[in-house]
Amino acid sequence: MTRRERVLFVGLQVFLDVAMVVLAFLAAYRLWLAFPLRPIIEMAPLRQYLVMLGVQVFVTLVVFFFYKRYHRTRIISYFDEVSQVFAGVSIATVTTVALTSFFFKNSALEVDYSRGMVVYAWGLTIVFVMVGRVVYGAATGMLRSRGIGRERVLIVGAGDVGQQMVRRAQMSPELGYDIVGFVDDVLGRERVQGVRVLGTTDNLADIIDGYGISEVIIALPEANQNELLRLTDRCQDKGVTIQVFPSVFQIMASEVRLGDLNGLPLLTVRDSALRGWKLSLKRTVDVVVAGITLVVLSPLMLLLALLVKLDSSGPAFYIQKRMGLDASPFPMIKFRTMRQDAEAETGPIWATADDPRRTRLGAFLRKTSLDELPQFVNVLLGEMSVVGPRPERPVFVEEFRQQIPRYMYRHREKAGITGWAQVNGLRGDTSIEERTKYDLWYTENWSLWLDFKIILKTFIQVFRDRNAY
Repeated sequence: MTRRERVLFVGLQVFLDVAMVVLAFLAAYRLWLAFPLRPIIEMAPLRQYLVMLGVQVFVTLVVFFFYKRYHRTRIISYFDEVSQVFAGVSIATVTTVALTSFFFKNSALEVDYSRGMVVYAWGLTIVFVMVGRVVYGAATGMLRSRGIGRERVLIVGAGDVGQQMVRRAQMSPELGYDIVGFVDDVLGRERVQGVRVLGTTDNLADIIDGYGISEVIIALPEANQNELLRLTDRCQDKGVTIQVFPSVFQIMASEVRLGDLNGLPLLTVRDSALRGWKLSLKRTVDVVVAGITLVVLSPLMLLLALLVKLDSSGPAFYIQKRMGLDASPFPMIKFRTMRQDAEAETGPIWATADDPRRTRLGAFLRKTSLDELPQFVNVLLGEMSVVGPRPERPVFVEEFRQQIPRYMYRHREKAGITGWAQVNGLRGDTSIEERTKYDLWYTENWSLWLDFKIILKTFIQVFRDRNAY
């Protein structure tokens, strides 16, 4: 992306923010006149509120600047955007009221503003600014589709992680990533995922110059510290943006606490965020969500149970032993999607696309994730949570714990119907190592908002998840 393109994108975002704040303020004034929260004795004319509007616009831009809303030109998830806009607008509104009262009290510009109108302005500004973010996303997506503001990206490492990044970039063209090629020291093939392998890391600097690379992504999660330093050193002299895919330890150490042992410094690795009152809060939400879901969807579940019985011989429900909190086994309930005794000959095996063991209805239930609905009973019984690491069968847990560092740490929380890894595309026959990283990040960064975000993303993911089988 050129400097001119960057200025264009930032300028567009600032313009939309200003426009949305002004429109929200004007709409709040009209709304207050039409629907006052209390009887109005005398409402000041709009022109007397223009000073407050000017302060609101200025303060909002300053707050968004310090929130680093204008330091990046790429859109983020709208779920994340909502929380940032909510916090930014709330701070800006309180600051505006304080500054207006402090500087313009007993002056010719003083206005006896209505508290109700301030509340309207606060709520409408959040809504309007979010609308502006959607417009910004659509506009920048259109510009990037026409070749404006695109980044020429080089991926170091053509393994599973690098290939996953290519797939994500291809699925999201609005992000404007042009994957120019891979750099890899091991792979001998010329192309991976349709992308050329341009050379080895020894030629990294020459490849950056020769192909006009603007961003380098190091997709080597198992690389040691010396290797990462060597790679970043070769990139830094070229003025490119460098991004590194984290290892398990880097995720663990994303926030560490410095302590000491009688003067000796020690780093305390982050513990689970779900402790104390947070456990009670999460359990309360689980009971409420599971109770409402089972009541509302009980007719649908009854119909699905009947259809499963009619579709093939065997019970409507399938109960399977899974590993949950503290690696304790529990009976997980699902609608049956496989033939009766499907694993009699093969034993426990991993589900794959076009699984021949599925019934006709079972394929549909897995694709839409409707087979998971009975697990809300597990949630109500306290064996599972609505959101958490997905539970695995004991035979697979025993296998993974020998292969993957800190795999058992995910069992320090209740298993979930959906999880952070699943809404990020890691379902079905995908990398267990990557799933574990997402699970560890979730347990160490839990918040109620994160749970709600995962639930909302799950609803969206149901309709477009290619790994649901």
